[in-house]
Amino acid sequence: MAAPQPAMMLPRELKHESIVLNTKPTASIQCTFAQGSTSQKGRSGLVVFLNGLMADKSTWLPVMAGIIRGNQDGGYPSLLAYDRFGQGLTDDRDPQDQGREPGYGHDVLDVAQDLHQIITQISEEKMKTTPERVPLIFVANSIGCVIARLYADSYPGSVAALLLLDSMMANSNFDWWPDPDSSDFNAEELPADVDIEILREQRAKFAATFAPDVVNKEGLDRRNVAELLPHSDRPQLCGPGNRRPLITVVEHDPDWFASESLKVFPNTRLRFAK
Repeated sequence: MAAPQPAMMLPRELKHESIVLNTKPTASIQCTFAQGSTSQKGRSGLVVFLNGLMADKSTWLPVMAGIIRGNQDGGYPSLLAYDRFGQGLTDDRDPQDQGREPGYGHDVLDVAQDLHQIITQISEEKMKTTPERVPLIFVANSIGCVIARLYADSYPGSVAALLLLDSMMANSNFDWWPDPDSSDFNAEELPADVDIEILREQRAKFAATFAPDVVNKEGLDRRNVAELLPHSDRPQLCGPGNRRPLITVVEHDPDWFASESLKVFPNTRLRFAK
């Protein structure tokens, strides 16, 4: 059964479909795919858009549409976005969550393995080739960047490039604010309009939303992310032809992020500094 169409005009090349993983035949995943119009040296690449935790694949659709509309003459690679189990239009839960601790059924390694299966089936069924012949480009946001890094490490030689947008700091527990209970805390270093009460309030709100042990809608267990990726510059990744993949890291726009953060924390009294 096809997924519902989003409420926006999209190029006809973008197809919304359900895919049933051969490794998990009791559940389906909703995806959007566009067959590439060109190949380079006989090989057609695949750009895969990887969601963050709080946004589904619909956020990528304008980007995918722009790539298609802006490259009608020169051609474009195949494009894929999907909603993970329990996210966005994918109503089905991950089958392997059954019998596991509620809210912590599967982790980012499991997601990377599911992604490999999706890419395998897309390569074989849609692109009529083997996944080994399809160079991958990951465009990822937030925790999607973690998934991209783990995938590239788990399947060396497959990922040609990674564009990491506002990447999650994998080796962090998100405790970034000064701790007023720390022995080296100095209240005089706080901005003039921030007192200890406001600081405590913000630390609690931030932890309740972003701490690794906070349960999310898709049941993705993030508690082991720092253990899986303890270093920001390791492991070194290997792309096609034993070359290192191209990696570009883009941080969020501070003004936009501040305004969006205030939507998440509408009653906050602590400003978001650049």
